[in-house]
Amino acid sequence: MTAQELNVREKQEVTSPEQTRAGRSYQPDVDIYETTDKLVLSADMPGVDEQSINVRLDDGFLTIEGQVSLKDYENLSPVYTEYNVGNYVRRFAVSSDIDAERITARMVNGVLEVELPKAEHTKPRRISVSTN
Repeated sequence: MTAQELNVREKQEVTSPEQTRAGRSYQPDVDIYETTDKLVLSADMPGVDEQSINVRLDDGFLTIEGQVSLKDYENLSPVYTEYNVGNYVRRFAVSSDIDAERITARMVNGVLEVELPKAEHTKPRRISVSTN
């Protein structure tokens, strides 16, 4: 295990003027990996349930938003806290090589997983070689 693996990254608060909801919003930590058929985006959104998720593709941008219910935190007087409570929002530019009609999303144990299938023309294909 390297020293880098032990470093804790601070939550990044969204400070752009786009924010329209009251309260703080944070950028969720995201992993993106690629297979031959798709891109998969995994975003950590602890405290967000599936009814509070909004995933949309608009004008070439994928936006993921999650709202955290604050009712569990009302009237608390924390002695010590490291976990900042707030909503999540993040935007990604999506290539035209993605099949927008087939994008899917699911929420499992506080992790949002968005599958972005590649368009057929971008997938590798085997080309047969003839003898003549």
